[in-house]
Amino acid sequence: MRATAFPLLFVFTMVSLLPALASASQPSASTLQALDKKAGELRRVHTVVVAYQGDIVHERHQGGPGPSTPANIKSLSKTVLAAITGAAIEDGIIASTEQPLAELLGQLPSGVDPRVNDITVAHLLALQAGLERTSGSNYGAWVASNHWVNDALTRPFVDEPGGRMLYSTGTSHLLSAALTQASGESTYALAQRLLGEPLDIAIPTWPQDPQGIYFGGNDMQLSPRALVEIGELYRNDGMVDGRRVLPEGWVEASWTPRGQSPWTGDGYGYGWFVTSLAQEPVMYGRGYGGQALYVIPEREMTVVITSDPTPPSPGGQFQQQLNQLVVGLLEGE
Repeated sequence: MRATAFPLLFVFTMVSLLPALASASQPSASTLQALDKKAGELRRVHTVVVAYQGDIVHERHQGGPGPSTPANIKSLSKTVLAAITGAAIEDGIIASTEQPLAELLGQLPSGVDPRVNDITVAHLLALQAGLERTSGSNYGAWVASNHWVNDALTRPFVDEPGGRMLYSTGTSHLLSAALTQASGESTYALAQRLLGEPLDIAIPTWPQDPQGIYFGGNDMQLSPRALVEIGELYRNDGMVDGRRVLPEGWVEASWTPRGQSPWTGDGYGYGWFVTSLAQEPVMYGRGYGGQALYVIPEREMTVVITSDPTPPSPGGQFQQQLNQLVVGLLEGE
């Protein structure tokens, strides 16, 4: 597998896996008040939830679904799908991230490029399949096709498997199809059994493709409080109440950059972006319109933000504004 080196981000990642510093402390009342004030200026934001050491210490609801109500998390679903995949490996459904996609699917459409056989689970998780993207300007035609999996698989290669990060929901959907075929269960059933039950969170159904494969990487419905539990699962190295849900080493692998976002320059691992905010290592997942899940290991914090998901998108500048909410939280008193 070809990978790009990101020395500085890798240092951030390794530091983030060490025990939290003794200086980590709960955000002060004044810091949370400042957070509310800044969030109030972002009219598109619906909720902000802050957890410290696993306990929710602050919630703000200013529109849309509340903290306990499922909301469309858009492409933040990719982060959740990565967690389902990790849990599937722990459960023995998938052998490892090096298992080939073709082996899991069992059958490929006729006429596919032979390089499809080189695509692994790791490539799908890190959005490094090499296939032409189905997101952006190609998204509409892809979801209008009568076979999403075959459409994604038969697109031309624009890079080799394991090459640069190519943000593509079709790549994530191939992962959902692989999970379904390998397990004999739907991705929804796996989500319920492997994540919902151990984390004690509700995971409602979400859209399926024409063949009944649950949408991989978009349109999942989760409440902000449920997203906190997923963030905490990662912050606690894949453990919950003494039970291992994600494989040993999964979090470290997920938070090790394998590609780089062409828009932000942030690293990308297995469903997580890797960056630094207020000089702290921060891992985050994001979705269209301002859906975000942040984990700040050294501060023992998880932050969830949900926003209005309806078009038009507020764009990358809005994500930077959400990042600044987290910066204010980290730099506060």
